[in-house]
Amino acid sequence: MVVLEDSENQENDANLSSELKLVSELESEVIESITEQTELDKESIAIMVDGNVKEMTVSVSYPKDVKVDETMIQQVVEDSIKNVSEAENVTISEEDITIKIEKY
Repeated sequence: MVVLEDSENQENDANLSSELKLVSELESEVIESITEQTELDKESIAIMVDGNVKEMTVSVSYPKDVKVDETMIQQVVEDSIKNVSEAENVTISEEDITIKIEKY
């Protein structure tokens, strides 16, 4: 068996690695920002980031008995996406992002 490394596979791996890093950074930024700006703690927030820089869905869930303004959570997520994309030097268009906020 012969395994060939080609530049296309290496480029795909690099792209995947950078997108995984971006997703991880975004999750951390969103959780940190929400906990700083609300009474929520890390353990009560569930976040899922799905997709890539061209089409992304960010879902945030938190307990329904906590009085937190959904609009503020939405703004925190948008600001976090902007901060992470700037830090990682990646362009993420607002039109390509879906933000879902749910209470559990």
